[in-house]
Amino acid sequence: MKLYPLLHPRHWASRLPAELAITAAAAGLIGACRPRTTASLDDATRARLAAEGIVRSADDLTFRYSVGSGRSNASWEDRPASIVVTRASVLIHKNQKVGIDLRAGRARGYAVERAGTRIRIRHGSGRSAEIWSFDPPDDASGWTADIRSVITSSDTTH
Repeated sequence: MKLYPLLHPRHWASRLPAELAITAAAAGLIGACRPRTTASLDDATRARLAAEGIVRSADDLTFRYSVGSGRSNASWEDRPASIVVTRASVLIHKNQKVGIDLRAGRARGYAVERAGTRIRIRHGSGRSAEIWSFDPPDDASGWTADIRSVITSSDTTH
């Protein structure tokens, strides 16, 4: 078999649009199979959060994750994630991948602040701080108070 006919542009010119259409359709099917939510949790984590008493939760928000604010090498990126606030913890996660797992007794160095409707959860201080900020779906002051309650209850357990 000669390879020349397969390498010739005229051979592919008639097939290219059809093959592109098939490739695009396959990519669309693969993309449709991916979960579009960030809210999936394993059973043990779901049970722990339910036992703690879920106060607030929001799925599929855009969080801005920032590191090193004020430094010349500061960086940030927008990350899709979900948040669950209980009476004893704050969990920011993208399915099984955890961004923050703030729990009573382990919240040293955390702070929460609000600017308008945006909420910032800060860990660390100065230029080495990590910040997760987001716009809650409703009641920014209530969200801030509930997150602050977890942080301050953690401070009193030490």
